[in-house]
Amino acid sequence: MSKIRLSVVAPCYNEEAVLEQFVQRLSKACADATDFYEILLVDDGSSDRTWSVIEGLADQDHRIAGIQLFRNHGHQLAVTAGLSIAKGERILLIDADLQDPPELLSAMMAIMDEGADVVYGKRISRAGETTFKLLTAAAFYRLLNRLSSVPIPQDTGDFRLMSRPVVDILVAMPEQHRFIRGMVSWIGGRQVALPYARDARFAGSTKYPLRKMISFALDALTSFSTKPLRAAVWLGLMSSLFAFAILAYAVYQWSAGNVVPGWASSLVAISFFSGTQLFVMGVFGEYLGRVVQEVKRRPLFTIGQIRRKTVATEISGDIRDLQTTVENYQASQGKRASQ
Repeated sequence: MSKIRLSVVAPCYNEEAVLEQFVQRLSKACADATDFYEILLVDDGSSDRTWSVIEGLADQDHRIAGIQLFRNHGHQLAVTAGLSIAKGERILLIDADLQDPPELLSAMMAIMDEGADVVYGKRISRAGETTFKLLTAAAFYRLLNRLSSVPIPQDTGDFRLMSRPVVDILVAMPEQHRFIRGMVSWIGGRQVALPYARDARFAGSTKYPLRKMISFALDALTSFSTKPLRAAVWLGLMSSLFAFAILAYAVYQWSAGNVVPGWASSLVAISFFSGTQLFVMGVFGEYLGRVVQEVKRRPLFTIGQIRRKTVATEISGDIRDLQTTVENYQASQGKRASQ
């Protein structure tokens, strides 16, 4: 049995129907992989009984800790909150919906024993997903890879096992609009794929409707590529050339005495240039909005409370208080905001 200290971070949002089954399977997978582990369940401002279920689980097992955020910060920031508290030598990131099998942990640990810094799950199939979801996801990752300056593995999610140095770098990165899988790829190191078949949700419904998927895609594109800005510049240049061509044509027709009053050509030209300008302004606005959020330097998340059967954190190797860890993190965020 491995003596490596393991932390598991699982963001939870309205997962009351699946949490007990998830923790049961995850605990067995952790026990099979190592003698020392902790499970951090991060409640991302759920509106159902998720926090009550987490409290019950934490009261039953000292290796389980519940972390309740003050409000819904979104999946990526809930992940960041858990990672900032995790103290293991290795950290498993997994969603609580049981689409990613916890039983793959031992295989991930074995790959990391061979020298990998990150072991990420690569989906070879996705049960329970609509054709629309599969097609848009495939198109998104391929578009992102073409635009991004950092190679990001296709058909992957946030399901991954990371070493302590990788997590330390990840937590230190200050971005407000976070795209975890892209940030991990940016860090580098030896990153190894583990192919697996993704299961359908055990219970409940997806927490990523179309609106959130589009917002997530925008965060990913603007975080790892400036090519949309370049595309806006080229579009503006082409529009200018088109406008010059229309001007030359108008001057030629005027000199030839073939000027015919009409509204169609004027309407087409005005509509074209107006649409182009709005598109370019929209692209610049997306980037500018993210700059404004970064300049504010607000804390990435706010933690309301932590629930654990015992205060001491066994996994850390010495006695560490989770609340002290949170206070230290929030103090560092406050210092960062005042700079």
